[in-house]
Amino acid sequence: MDDLRNKYLAAIADAADEAALEELRVKAVGKKGEVSLKMRELGKMSPEERQTAGPALNALKDEINSALAGKKAALSDAALDARLRTEWLDVTLAGRPRRQGTIHPISQATEEVTAIFADLGFSVAEGPQVDSDWYNFDALNIPGHHPARAEMDTFYMARVEGDNRPPHVLRTHTSPVQIRSMEAHGAPIRIIAPGRVYRADYDQTHTPMFNQVEGLAVDTDISMANLKWCLEEFVKAFFEVDGVELRFRASHFPFTEPSAEVDIRCSWEGGTLKVGEGDDWLEILGSGMVHPKVLQAGGIDPAVYQGFAFGVGIDRIAMLKYGIPDLRAFFDSDLRWLRHYGFSSLDVPTLHGGLSR
Repeated sequence: MDDLRNKYLAAIADAADEAALEELRVKAVGKKGEVSLKMRELGKMSPEERQTAGPALNALKDEINSALAGKKAALSDAALDARLRTEWLDVTLAGRPRRQGTIHPISQATEEVTAIFADLGFSVAEGPQVDSDWYNFDALNIPGHHPARAEMDTFYMARVEGDNRPPHVLRTHTSPVQIRSMEAHGAPIRIIAPGRVYRADYDQTHTPMFNQVEGLAVDTDISMANLKWCLEEFVKAFFEVDGVELRFRASHFPFTEPSAEVDIRCSWEGGTLKVGEGDDWLEILGSGMVHPKVLQAGGIDPAVYQGFAFGVGIDRIAMLKYGIPDLRAFFDSDLRWLRHYGFSSLDVPTLHGGLSR
């Protein structure tokens, strides 16, 4: 056995490739290999001889197999090293001419809105896009029979049979962020909540996913006058005009009382929108004073605090500002469209430097 051990361990160490290694494996421990044939001879031995020869042969077989495995791994590593040396590539070399990308109009409009409200003292709040129907509906005083809760309008997540937890939805507005922010920080609070929202609708002015920003301000002395001033400042800054006239129309939203749709005075002469002049009116957002039940759901005492809230579609105001006719084009990923409507990635919107260039 010592002769077999020395013979094969030396041959394995000298094997030049995996083919030679496989040949040695067959000769040593294959079905007709030398070690395998020696193990067949155990049946001809006496019990005393088998007690000595059996363990020795098994140990020899294990030693040879270990040597084979180690040599195979070493050959694989050597082959990989050789391949890497031949395939070496200097990744610091330029592969193509440097090109500057562009910022998507929705991203640009979101940054502009954020810059404007940051100057007005609002911070940015975020929340999950998949939320429970309590945050999306119940906490916002939306009753169970409201049409918005129907499956034809809202994307409900699949539920496992027997799951008794509240159903989850793709949020239909960013209002759940308002509830979560009130729960986390209490009052006073002043936030905007930009983000993606989802509704089952698709046409020239509606898509199943769109972008929205909502604002919330809660304090002890908030009124509709504060809301009106805040929205006027926003519209003037966003559309980059010196003056603007807003019209508040009474409306109804479950989460605000009183509620108002907000229109801006404009003109469409020559097919171009001009804000702040003309005889036409254009609806741009919904707003109102936060309903007491919504404040309670956020953990705030409505007997002490009151506040206003508003919501506006970022895609919609981007279309109005930059003359984009079809909402669906925002999501087509057409490079020609992006190059035409895109914004310089190096120009950050600021109030003192200008929002758009």
